[in-house]
Amino acid sequence: MLSSDDQGHIKRSLKTRHLTMIALGGSIGTGFLVASGSAISTAGPGGALLVYTLMGIMVYFLMTSLGEMATYSPTTGSFVKYSSDYVDPALGFAMGWNYWFNWTITITVDAVSCGVVLNFWLPHVPSWIFTIGVFIIITIINWLSVRSYGEMEYWLSLIKIVTIAIFIIVGLAIIVGIMGGHSAVGLSNFTYKQAPFVGGFPSMFAVFLVAGMSFQGTEMVGITAGESANPRKDVPKSIKSTFWRILVFYLLSIFVMACILPYTDKNLLSQNVQDISMSPFTIVFERAGLAAAASVMNAVVFTALLSAANSGLYASTRMLYTQAKEGYAWSIFGYVNKRGIPIYAMIGTLTISLLVFLTQFLGKEAYNYLIAASGLSGFIAWLGIAIAHYRFRRAFLAQGHQLSELKYQALLFPFGPIFAFILCLIAVGGQNIDAFIHWNWESILITYMSVPLFVILFLYYKIKYKSHLIPLKAVKLR
Repeated sequence: MLSSDDQGHIKRSLKTRHLTMIALGGSIGTGFLVASGSAISTAGPGGALLVYTLMGIMVYFLMTSLGEMATYSPTTGSFVKYSSDYVDPALGFAMGWNYWFNWTITITVDAVSCGVVLNFWLPHVPSWIFTIGVFIIITIINWLSVRSYGEMEYWLSLIKIVTIAIFIIVGLAIIVGIMGGHSAVGLSNFTYKQAPFVGGFPSMFAVFLVAGMSFQGTEMVGITAGESANPRKDVPKSIKSTFWRILVFYLLSIFVMACILPYTDKNLLSQNVQDISMSPFTIVFERAGLAAAASVMNAVVFTALLSAANSGLYASTRMLYTQAKEGYAWSIFGYVNKRGIPIYAMIGTLTISLLVFLTQFLGKEAYNYLIAASGLSGFIAWLGIAIAHYRFRRAFLAQGHQLSELKYQALLFPFGPIFAFILCLIAVGGQNIDAFIHWNWESILITYMSVPLFVILFLYYKIKYKSHLIPLKAVKLR
């Protein structure tokens, strides 16, 4: 048994710049750097811009919802605790394990992808060696201190942001004819063939998932709130700046791609980190005359994957720690060492991630099933945030409090969480419409596996502990 003298506590070491970059870095990943062009190919330039705008607005409401709760009650693993306290303990239990499961698998996927990306320069070295190297790097970073994690994320995210900023500037220069050696392309691709809207509403429906997954990771601000130096000041500030930066980066990047590459261009279909030369970012840089574009973008994609794996270990460790503190996991995972690290939660998470990594040597099918099982977990977390905020605000007023007591208020309540909830449901339901049209049971099972897993967790807790929806006046606000 560990004595209380050995027990440390979570340290509030993260500053506003760390929180902002963690949210930005968590959302700008390979899904955007490599696969974002597929949205234009599917729905056309107009359809892609409209869907990304709607998703950006939805993320804004989710961020402000999370911001209101995290500012009022900052805690590590926040939205799981909010779901337990404001809605139903069964929801918190299911959300926590769902989110932990998602990030634990994501660590492995990103580490494996790092190995594939590094094979671009060293094709004769087995990629699993690089993967093990990534595991060692992120373990050391997260083992040292939360400050070391924050600093690492700050610089890795800065690389991505600078790259996207340069991409937008170069792209706009090509569009107006300053660079690229050709005449100005202007907006001609917006009226090319079936553009701007290709395939109508069904195509846009299909793009919802691609766009939504591009924005996932922004909720990391809620997890880091408990380790922020001044959460009531830092969290709202970080949320405001992060939203506008993400929206500008995403929409301008999609706009630049749409102007330079017609929706029929095969380069927009690339979704594979193994072929970075087909990335829309690489093509635009090459058109501007950057001969080493593929190598540059490969390096950027590597930093994005390393950042995602690093964030994944941090998020899943804190989530397992929160589960233990809430009584949903073994108490040992709630232990914090002298440096403020939930060390056993980190070891437990790494153990599962490594086991997931080993499954690919046993058979690719098992590995792919595990990846599919975590596919919708991010959207489920967003649904939980929207529900928790709706209940929080109603309980706050029902218990006689005034809105003026809140240091940070989410705008347009209750429209915000309701809008976010509906759009998340659309994204989840639209992930694989073709499977339902052609009634492909295997495809449906693989695609939506995370949904029944979440429901099973929810019902298990509800039946075993006979939990129920907490009355508004009985909600524990602090």
